[in-house]
Amino acid sequence: MSTKNSSKHVQKIVLTAFFAAITFVFTAYLHIPTGSGYTHAGDGIIYLAASILPMPYAVAAGVIGGSLADGLSGYAVWIPATAVIKGLTALFFSNKGEKIITIRNIIGVIPSLIVCIAGYSLYEGIVITGEISKASLIAAFTQTPSYFIQIIASTILYIAAGKALDKINFKKKLT
Repeated sequence: MSTKNSSKHVQKIVLTAFFAAITFVFTAYLHIPTGSGYTHAGDGIIYLAASILPMPYAVAAGVIGGSLADGLSGYAVWIPATAVIKGLTALFFSNKGEKIITIRNIIGVIPSLIVCIAGYSLYEGIVITGEISKASLIAAFTQTPSYFIQIIASTILYIAAGKALDKINFKKKLT
């Protein structure tokens, strides 16, 4: 591996660690407790990471940051769901192109919302309750408004930070 390629690889690893740490902070320390979990804007950092980093690095940043937040905030039971959901969330955004905020990436919020609601609700309704019943699933899906708030807050954070980074041509400066 050439020195230039090695330097780029190190840069990607450092950015991955940075995004994992910021995801952790925005999730673990800037959250509002809800029924069985909490609502936060950390997903916005995952959207940002996935719009900047190549896919495997973005997935790693989301999984590591989100899982650490759950584990170190007293919600370790949610780590398996978070690892899958945050990994999938990164897949809905693209780092292709010169800009972070693109139509494609803004549309990526929609499947992210669906995966968040369905993933956490099904996990709660089946795994957390320890049973598969209509009542447990209905009860779990009552958290849906909290997930909407989470995605709205995350989207606002993502667009604001992404536009600011686009103004200074952040992605161009990485290449």
